Amino acid sequence: MKKQLSPNWLIPKSWLRFLVIILLVIGVFFRFANLDKKIYWGDEVFSSLRISGYMHSEMNEQLSNGRLISREDLQKYQYPNPEKNTIDTIKGVILEDSQILPLYILMARFWVEWFGNSVAVIRSFSAFISLLTFPCIYWLCQELFESSLIGWIAIALVAVSPIHVVYAQEARAYTLSIVAILISSVALLRAMRLKTKVSWCIYAATLSLGFYTHLFFILVAFAQGIYVIAIERLRLSKTSIYYLLSSLAGFITFVPWIWIIITNPQPEALTWANNKQTLFASAARWAGIFSRTFLDLGISPSDPGKLKIALIPFVLIILALMIYSIYVLCRRTSKEVWLFVLTLIGSLGLPLLVLDFVFQKRYTTSRYTLPSVLGIQLAVAYLFTTKITSISPKIWQKKLWSLVAFMVIMGGVISCMLHSQARIWWNQFPEKYQQYPQMANIISQGNKPLLISEAENILPPIQILGYLVDPKVRFQLVEKNQLPEVINGFTDIFLFKPSDFLKAGIEKIYNSKLQQINDLLWKIIKST
Repeated sequence: MKKQLSPNWLIPKSWLRFLVIILLVIGVFFRFANLDKKIYWGDEVFSSLRISGYMHSEMNEQLSNGRLISREDLQKYQYPNPEKNTIDTIKGVILEDSQILPLYILMARFWVEWFGNSVAVIRSFSAFISLLTFPCIYWLCQELFESSLIGWIAIALVAVSPIHVVYAQEARAYTLSIVAILISSVALLRAMRLKTKVSWCIYAATLSLGFYTHLFFILVAFAQGIYVIAIERLRLSKTSIYYLLSSLAGFITFVPWIWIIITNPQPEALTWANNKQTLFASAARWAGIFSRTFLDLGISPSDPGKLKIALIPFVLIILALMIYSIYVLCRRTSKEVWLFVLTLIGSLGLPLLVLDFVFQKRYTTSRYTLPSVLGIQLAVAYLFTTKITSISPKIWQKKLWSLVAFMVIMGGVISCMLHSQARIWWNQFPEKYQQYPQMANIISQGNKPLLISEAENILPPIQILGYLVDPKVRFQLVEKNQLPEVINGFTDIFLFKPSDFLKAGIEKIYNSKLQQINDLLWKIIKST
């Protein structure tokens, strides 16, 4: 789609490939480093429940009868076991989480069955899938730019991109959706180039793969349709006809799940997005989300304002680099190239932008902007390649852009280092879960500790604590407005997120007072 770039490098291409391989090794290392170090947070707990094959209602019924349960009893509902099979897993997704597409859940279940039940194992599946990003983005650069050099630079950027590493260590479908987006993009460009029936059938298969990976892939497929229509100039050409047939075939395979979503709606799945935010807050949020493509120091909404202010210059520089890279792409490449990148960026970016700034909702999160991130990384890879290989006689310009590329890469490496050593990161809602490791330590310090709570707290809070506390900790869970049976033999008894009814009842039946440790945790103090 574009003429080959002149290989006018300051360093030999063999050395460039060597440096990219080094960065690739670093990126792979950070994807698998300390997989079990970070807190296993709410979204991941929901993933594990779906993988286990149990339903939320079953778990509540079996755990909230007031009997003593161990950490192992809790984790029975987090991993596959002989009581539930693959059909049960699909049934749970259909009835309780229809907006979660089944492909990742099923693949993760098989992975855990093969390699064992642990946090590191289930997260390693996402890390393993993320490795497919490298050949896919290289292949995409070959199809889009007809340049292996841009492909190598794109691999380097993705290898140490903080946002890619963050989601490569999360037990969710995001890395699988990244791979699906890249594969479908390659398949589309290849089909438009080859114009064969087989290539269009392959594209239809990649659409089906994407549809069953993430619900928002529908918007990516729609953006691809806009691209084809624009390139074909609204003509009913052979390419347009093949595209329509392939899209129809891919969409038909997804119709059964659309019916499932309609008949089993889960409106509570988006309750987190109902909070309104100001235009300034939306702008700051968007700037932070996109800057994490290349620099991520783990700053979350709960961190002090001084830290956020200190990052503003770096965020502005990164945003300027992104905007300039898109400008250069649009000025120097053909319509087939720049339009593809723009539609990829806008596939989710534009709808989310409207929701955030027009309706002042908070739908945008980093995980939903991953298609836009991929498009931006393609543009930046093109920018760096063209600037560093420019035929301009001004050597200082090449050195300047080489320095810029080096700083971007180093920003990614530093970000990955910080992420690998952290106990909790911004994507795990530290404002909500920051206290959990500390609470788990307090509970586990007791000689014979007991944690009492109500059934509504089982998922995800109690399950999260189940991963953090010592095996000696016991749990007692009761339905709302019910009191637990007094069980003797425990030296330290705690209440987690107790209702006023439970607090008053516990003080009465245990003839004791309650000491508040923090907003979530209380401890029974025997009356003297």
